[in-house]
Amino acid sequence: MADSPAPSDEVAPLRVGFLGAGLIARHHARSLRIGGAPLRWVGVHDPDRARAERFAREIRGEVFASEQALIEASDAVYVCTWTSEHPRLATAAAAAGRHVFCEKPLAVDLGAAQAMVDAVRAAGVTNQVGLVLRSSPGFALLRALLEVAPVGRVVNVTFRDDQELPVGGSYGSTWRLDAGRAGAGTLLEHSIHDLDIIEHLCGPIGAVSAHTAALGGHAGIEDTASLSFRLAGGGTGALTSIWHAIPGRFSNRRVEIFCERARLWAEGNMAETVGWEFRAGEPIVVSGDERTVALREHGGSPPPNPDRAFVLAAARARPSSPDFATALRAHAVADAAYRSAAAGGGGIAIPPPR
Repeated sequence: MADSPAPSDEVAPLRVGFLGAGLIARHHARSLRIGGAPLRWVGVHDPDRARAERFAREIRGEVFASEQALIEASDAVYVCTWTSEHPRLATAAAAAGRHVFCEKPLAVDLGAAQAMVDAVRAAGVTNQVGLVLRSSPGFALLRALLEVAPVGRVVNVTFRDDQELPVGGSYGSTWRLDAGRAGAGTLLEHSIHDLDIIEHLCGPIGAVSAHTAALGGHAGIEDTASLSFRLAGGGTGALTSIWHAIPGRFSNRRVEIFCERARLWAEGNMAETVGWEFRAGEPIVVSGDERTVALREHGGSPPPNPDRAFVLAAARARPSSPDFATALRAHAVADAAYRSAAAGGGGIAIPPPR
């Protein structure tokens, strides 16, 4: 097995294994290589043997015949399966004393997500969740502006997230149309990212009302969700989440935040373009490396590679971020939204974060 070089990390290489060999597992493997994380590639288990073999060749690891064998051979495990399997596999890894990186959403419902938090706490293992918007320099810049610049309180946030239905093509799977495996549709499976980043930027959501629809005809899989919410800080907001069938329009986000003394916005899946204006007619717009320059100018620092950060934290047996407990908050908001939609759109209060 090949080791990734890490001369400055001063930790022994961590043995990393994968449960699941699909698109997201390949994404994390690439991120680990780019980040130069100190690791040894152990291998992979996937019920699709051919897919497992392709992935194993990419990482120069082994194909394991069972989940337990993969867990036992690893120090840290990436859980990259369909959502309904996350609780069982993450809990099994934690019970074996293995550090756990789990893809989002944690589980198909709030109760199962809470049980996962309890499991990793009881085991005392490092844990992290794939809430990748926090690793975007664009969203980090928005957060720095909101915290440091003289913008005042958040008055309103409007967030739209649209994505081509994530089945077939590069995804190589159709499980997101199966409510038994995915739990729900676009709000849980995709916009769990958005709920997390909205609170990360603007503070806790105190109440939400929602409507959903499954126009594609897939039972239990909504392809559109509209949320209206009140921020605990007093402002208001809206989130629109859409799965569509526009070929090639994979994932796009548009967020606009009005504060008492400023307007901020971002465009692109990972906030590739960020803009703000403190005076009418004098907007500043940055993209690419300019986002990192502006981030530093406003007192922030570029977010770390999240996969490298997880491996380093696990190798040192330290906490990592965002962890399961952090991700649980987005599940609480999603749960309230689904309960509101089921009841016809009435408002649901959300207790503050613990």
